[in-house]
Amino acid sequence: MIQGVRYAHTNIVARDWRSLAAFYERLFGCVPVPPERDYSGPELEAGTGVAGASMAGVHLRLPGHGDSGPTLEIYSYTPPTESIKPAVSRPGFAHLSFEVSSVEEAREQVLAAGGRPVGEIVTLTTATGARITWCYVTDPEGNILELQCWAS
Repeated sequence: MIQGVRYAHTNIVARDWRSLAAFYERLFGCVPVPPERDYSGPELEAGTGVAGASMAGVHLRLPGHGDSGPTLEIYSYTPPTESIKPAVSRPGFAHLSFEVSSVEEAREQVLAAGGRPVGEIVTLTTATGARITWCYVTDPEGNILELQCWAS
């Protein structure tokens, strides 16, 4: 095992990082972790492998894990690269998941804030009898989110 390992953050590349960060702050209670980031130059180009790259954005502390918990890093790149449509079944990164007290209410709020539905709200039962109610939605930029609520 890698010594000293600790999960740090997940990154989303946004068309408009400020608008997307505001969505996560408003709906999920994410909190900005200063300073805002603004990078460019040879080191960024070397690290990203993107010629002429510059990026700006912010880290948002995710809810429920305290002041040292993981963050959601949201950046916008210049020049942007064309994106592909997210899909829940595509290999690789698929979605961010948030545990909520009411999937129905959270879904309504996400949709009212510019998100879109991906599927319906469903409840599955595990082999131990625990029940999870969940659904997929997107944020305003099309990134897939899972909203979930566990019950025993």
